[in-house]
Amino acid sequence: MLFPTQRTLLFLSAVALLVSAIAAPPAAPADAQRRLRAQTYITQARVPRGLDERGLLNFVRRNRTTRLQEVTDRPLAERDWRANLVVKFNRPLDDLEYHVLFYDVHDGPRRFVDDLTTYVGDRTQRTFLQRIRLRRPRYGPNRNMEGVVTVRRQEVTTFRFGLIGEEVRRSGEVDFTGEETEDGDSE
Repeated sequence: MLFPTQRTLLFLSAVALLVSAIAAPPAAPADAQRRLRAQTYITQARVPRGLDERGLLNFVRRNRTTRLQEVTDRPLAERDWRANLVVKFNRPLDDLEYHVLFYDVHDGPRRFVDDLTTYVGDRTQRTFLQRIRLRRPRYGPNRNMEGVVTVRRQEVTTFRFGLIGEEVRRSGEVDFTGEETEDGDSE
């Protein structure tokens, strides 16, 4: 048998428990509670068609590179670096786009070079494959670069790579003969 004060305390405890259960927001899923992170892989190897996500990740892990070789079948001023970039997020992106920002870090601090925006067709997807093409003169040969993947302006991951290529050669000679150096007032 309960005394009146015990019944009142029991009743008040039950009411407080009920109110706190109603007022508390529902628990977020475990995926949403984790911070969004990503892993990146760069490869210049040709990616086989028809790979599933696991096969793609295994392929790029085996064929990843940190030094990109430039395409040499063009004149020097028209050359570029081509590669495949794979970005694997730890959970579905749940956004329409993400950005890859490229910085030149060869001389010390980051110097912004370019932005690559990727629009997402399926918000539940975690792994994305895209071709990248880094063109001269915006990108220079024999430079250290840093890529930063951002989602909603938040850095998700960074990765470093180098650009290997032929430098522009100059002879170092100056020719002062010719029409350009003659004075227009010749008599």
